[in-house]
Amino acid sequence: MSEVAQSTGSNGSGVLRWASRNARMLAPLLTLICMVIFFSLVTDVFLTVGNLQNVVTQIAPIAVAATGVTFVLLCAEIDLSIASVSTLTGVLAAWLWVGDVVSLGNWSIPVALLVAALIGLANGFFISYVGIPSFMMTLAMLTIARGMSVFISGGKPIFEVPPVLKSLGSVSNQVFGIPVIGLVAVAVLLAGEFILSYTKFGRYVYMTGGSREAAEMSGVNTKHVIMMAMVISSLTAGMTGLLFIGRLSSANPSAGEDILINTIAAVVLGGTSLFGGEGGIRNTVLGLLIFGVLSNGLNLLPNIPITFKQALQGIVLLAALLLNVFALRLERVTTKRE
Repeated sequence: MSEVAQSTGSNGSGVLRWASRNARMLAPLLTLICMVIFFSLVTDVFLTVGNLQNVVTQIAPIAVAATGVTFVLLCAEIDLSIASVSTLTGVLAAWLWVGDVVSLGNWSIPVALLVAALIGLANGFFISYVGIPSFMMTLAMLTIARGMSVFISGGKPIFEVPPVLKSLGSVSNQVFGIPVIGLVAVAVLLAGEFILSYTKFGRYVYMTGGSREAAEMSGVNTKHVIMMAMVISSLTAGMTGLLFIGRLSSANPSAGEDILINTIAAVVLGGTSLFGGEGGIRNTVLGLLIFGVLSNGLNLLPNIPITFKQALQGIVLLAALLLNVFALRLERVTTKRE
């Protein structure tokens, strides 16, 4: 009898130790499950196919930007310019497509993405090799990109966008019931996961964020790693801008202001540390699902005033972040004891 109790106790403590070591993934997963159960019980349409397709369509552009932001946060840096870069890329692609001054036709898309990548290169160069803190550098670039968006468009929306982007952004354009825009987001997330988990550059990203001094002593060119992370962030932000104008069928220089806060919130909600070296794309996927389910579910609740829903969303996000913080502390304590 004592042997059975001992075995049961050891198994129970083993499960607890496993849960503690994996708290970074379990905390957001538990949050997501609770949200899905709650909205499924209080609304009749949450789990319908049409609504789930809407969730995919809503979070897909943010998922693309979140992939790049994950790289930056893992390097213990920040990119505040992603929303403005996203808007500028979309406006530039539409402006070059319309061709009032310069007409590039379908080449407008790769040219706009090239501009986004060059912005990331500029951010990375000044952060890594000149020494400007990423917060200040990307804040300055935010202002520059926003100003260029207004200048190029004349401050007015552009209502003609490349047809291929309209096709990508359309909810009705589906493959096996999945919107194409969602498949694009999945492809970008998988590419990010492959780079971070199975390439030398991915290992260098974690090393740079975990301990920059130790990484440099190991022969890692941390300046180059940070610069490339900023390029990836700007490039994915540019892709987000293209998906947004395709989804809305217009390019608005004043749109996209929520992209920054939504993207960083989603990445951090999933458990990726703001201080670098901890987290990854799998965490980002969980954070994106939490953010998408919460945003969609609150919109389906009939008895909550629409003017209060944004504040309520922030309150729930704060609670989820607090749960993540406590889970991460538990994980670190458990790891140190072992």
